[in-house]
Amino acid sequence: MSAFRSDLDLEVYDVTGNGVQVDVATNANDGTVRLAVLFTQEIYLSADRAERVAQSLLAAAAHARRFEPKTGQEP
Repeated sequence: MSAFRSDLDLEVYDVTGNGVQVDVATNANDGTVRLAVLFTQEIYLSADRAERVAQSLLAAAAHARRFEPKTGQEP
């Protein structure tokens, strides 16, 4: 079972129609964020889709911050 929780609402695919997809996920154990481009090493996005990926990354970062120590505490 994977510790990563993907943004299931993301559903962003390459604009060239080749089926390449972006996945943004947060590790439920340590809060790390994973950005994956599935099935290839690069992806081409429209401006709207790039913005959706950015929003998903911001949401994942906000979730990941819950795992960081509070200011003034030891890591």
